[in-house]
Amino acid sequence: MPGEEYRWLPRQRLLRLPALVDLVSAFAALGVARLRLTGGEPLLRRDLPELVQALAAVPGIRELAMTTNGTRLAHSAAALRRAGLQRVTVSLDTLRRDRYRQLTGTDGLDRVLAGLDAACGAGYTAVKSNTVVIRGVNDDEVADLLLYAQSRGVEPRFIEYMDVGGATGWSPPLVVPRAELLAMLRARFGSVRAEPGRGAAPAERFVLPDGTRFGVVASVTEPFCGECQRGRLTADGIWYTCLYAREGVDLQRILARGGREGVMEAVRRVWAARTDRGAEERRRVAGRGVLYRIDELRQDGHLEMHKRGG
Repeated sequence: MPGEEYRWLPRQRLLRLPALVDLVSAFAALGVARLRLTGGEPLLRRDLPELVQALAAVPGIRELAMTTNGTRLAHSAAALRRAGLQRVTVSLDTLRRDRYRQLTGTDGLDRVLAGLDAACGAGYTAVKSNTVVIRGVNDDEVADLLLYAQSRGVEPRFIEYMDVGGATGWSPPLVVPRAELLAMLRARFGSVRAEPGRGAAPAERFVLPDGTRFGVVASVTEPFCGECQRGRLTADGIWYTCLYAREGVDLQRILARGGREGVMEAVRRVWAARTDRGAEERRRVAGRGVLYRIDELRQDGHLEMHKRGG
């Protein structure tokens, strides 16, 4: 969750639906085929079904997915599926109400679980869960979270705790490495077999003896910068070529001045010169601590992950 001094993006800067469609169309014309709505929380957007319908109709977009905290999903899962959303991922860091309250400051766990169930019944091509594993906070729930997901036909993903954006309490000892996660699951379920063919996906997929599949995103201990093909577009049109990038490209301004062709030219130029290796560079930092201090986040809200799709 954002910190107590959360800074909203200026409302007048937020992209309206036609501009969002124009920007996505520019990326699609350059070969982008997979699109994910994230945040922050995408279900807070009032016109989300209309946005989904418009984005699903963009020529070249073959896969449209969403990541959500799930608290509003129960009432919108079916409508979003009808609008053209194909895949949904629900953040689920705990099954304990006290821990959920500690992590989020709310009592919304029941709504999250109801949203997950609604997604499972709405006909999506895939439903997944994301769990950020933090030592001493929820690492004792890894097996339970996997079993819960399995019982719903959901594919769980376990993510190493990253030192990005607003993670101002991050420290290396809080990270549960991929190797340790796999050892925990082997101890509970037996052998764990890696699936080949990861490609540019952030998650490595594994299979348990009973056929249950799960993923691990090891961005901290085993970064995959060399295979990463993701860009991130904020709600006010700033495009980042790396999750760790300090600076982005203001595509909203470029769109206003040069239209779709201007955006396409800017994207071509920036992506061709891209040398981002943020996670790899962070791994080499001696005495590694948080990426940004709280005073830096106050000065530039775009550094926070809930602004750029973390």
